[in-house]
Amino acid sequence: MKLACFGAGYVGLVSSACFANAGHQVMCVDTNADKIRQLKDGVLPIYEPGLDTLVESTTKTGNLQFTAKPAEAIEYADLLFIAVGTPPDEDGSADLQYVLAVAAQIGQLMNRPKVIVTKSTVPAGSADRIRLTVQEELDKRHCDLHFEVASNPEFLKEGSAVADFMKPDRFIVGSNSEEVRSRMQELYEPFNWKSDRMIFMDIRAAELSKYAANAMLATKISFMNEIANLAEELGADIEQVRQGIGSDSRIGYHFIYPGIGYGGSCFPKDVQALSKTASQLGRQMRILNAVEAVNQAQKSRLVELIIQHYGTLSPAGQAPTRGTSALNGKTFALWGLSFKPKTDDMREAPSRVVMEALWEAGALVQAYDPEAMDEVERIYGHREDLRLVGTRDAALLGADALIICTEWQHFRAADFDNLVQQLADKVIFDGRNLYEPARVKAKGLTYYGIGRGESVRQVG
Repeated sequence: MKLACFGAGYVGLVSSACFANAGHQVMCVDTNADKIRQLKDGVLPIYEPGLDTLVESTTKTGNLQFTAKPAEAIEYADLLFIAVGTPPDEDGSADLQYVLAVAAQIGQLMNRPKVIVTKSTVPAGSADRIRLTVQEELDKRHCDLHFEVASNPEFLKEGSAVADFMKPDRFIVGSNSEEVRSRMQELYEPFNWKSDRMIFMDIRAAELSKYAANAMLATKISFMNEIANLAEELGADIEQVRQGIGSDSRIGYHFIYPGIGYGGSCFPKDVQALSKTASQLGRQMRILNAVEAVNQAQKSRLVELIIQHYGTLSPAGQAPTRGTSALNGKTFALWGLSFKPKTDDMREAPSRVVMEALWEAGALVQAYDPEAMDEVERIYGHREDLRLVGTRDAALLGADALIICTEWQHFRAADFDNLVQQLADKVIFDGRNLYEPARVKAKGLTYYGIGRGESVRQVG
């Protein structure tokens, strides 16, 4: 099948490469000419495991093409995917300007029937706006061309997006058209041959399903972080609690790992957008509002533990200002910058909250991340209080304490003897609970985790 995909970002590029790898003919279009030029040269705008080799192989076979010309893509295929960004607007709602801009281009340029499929995360009812936008442009041209609009939300996790696309839990298609359903069934057949994972529903249900899924997962994370903070006060170990509740098949182990909050491009904006959609209809999403509030507070949890350890908490409970605290002049090694492992995405990353609080208190940060270093440099530029180093061990040189913000695999096996030698204050602030407190204490280190009870605050 021939298809065109508008947007060469995270969703569009992964979808295009995976469809092309299955044997479909795909043209990926983006109005950013520099991005398209780099893609043609094999330079990807994002890091995603396995995506680079997939793009390279499919472009060599000719199954995947790139263009910066919307007219070329619209002429190329009759199945058109919209996978452009829907960033949060100032009020938290989803900004549909890029989605509707693509819809307008399609209406202006199409010269035969089309099926328009939204992969972008859009609020329920967006398909109606897309349909209206396309029709308005056709009316301006006095064209009577048939087109269908469908919803096909993505459920890809950053860090495992290629695997998620190839072996998904389900494919959701929102459409009441038998023609569209048949074409989508054919499109996904290479990924669906072992068992039928196609779920057809009406368009608004499909649009809402994406938001509801992300909101549910975000809720599990914030709930577990609330329980972790309670466990801390009660002297209970949250890791034991996690095992106890995760073994219940009704709950499961997914998304119940306590930490310093969620980030990235999906959960924060989707929780906010769903809450805004409800408020526009006169409803308050009380649970989701709490989920968002808990997450924002949790991102500062490590900062609170650092302040508590160094005894610099102000009477108002706020972090001290630059140059006035015991943190002034301290050097913190920081392992992990991206919001999660296997990505370079720094959007809403908890590490940003931690670093900015430390800088405000006059501290220096020596940071290492396997993939996000360039992105951090792009965001913050050159700063005297930020050193980006090439290895995790290099981050320890001259450091007073270690902070862990991201659970990259090669942080899990630490050389505690080396940490004792390198860290002047012999203390670890672990935002991802990578280590057993008793083992760390036995080495002579002070260890702070998230919700690890009394065991975390024992000085060796």
